[in-house]
Amino acid sequence: MRTHVYIDGFNFYYGAVRGTPFKWLDFAQLCRLLLPNDRIVKIKYFTALVNPRPKDPDQRVRQEAYLRALRTIPNLEIVFGTFLSHEVMMPLTGSTGGFARIVKTEEKGSDVNIATHLLVDGFKDSYELAVIVSNDSDLLMPIQTVIGELKKPVGVLAPTQQGHPSQMLMKYATFVKQIRRNVLANSQFPPMMSDAIGTFSKPSSW
Repeated sequence: MRTHVYIDGFNFYYGAVRGTPFKWLDFAQLCRLLLPNDRIVKIKYFTALVNPRPKDPDQRVRQEAYLRALRTIPNLEIVFGTFLSHEVMMPLTGSTGGFARIVKTEEKGSDVNIATHLLVDGFKDSYELAVIVSNDSDLLMPIQTVIGELKKPVGVLAPTQQGHPSQMLMKYATFVKQIRRNVLANSQFPPMMSDAIGTFSKPSSW
């Protein structure tokens, strides 16, 4: 089937590869392994450029290297949301009470962007099958709309390194597959890569 894949970059990172040696992930290969009978027409990767914290000044550099690797995939498009960072007061746990000032970071826009692209592409008949790479139940409504109104199947590849796929997504999606550790291990970019600009490498801390 003509297939579009929609990847929630932050949900995937925190759900599947954070704290693992598999961050240098080739999504084209992952799709080949998990969707072997489908023709992947388009892969859309939704993310936001991070604001590095003082304790990790190279965070943006690593992200830029990874985005450069993703851009070597011919049918992949990167769609950017917004990364917000601001100080907030949060209550302390325990019997002492009180508050602490923390830096809260959050990514805004990707769920809305995914929903918009999923629906617009569906109305244009750009795909026969849509696949969402996320475990975010906030995407349930657009998934239900594509299945119910457009009569197109929508599958979910759930990044659930710890825990289980969303019960809501499991109930309403056409199919749900968990992204297992062995698939991640077998879907890595080579450590050294090249593009039109030159050669570059996997971040050393990854």
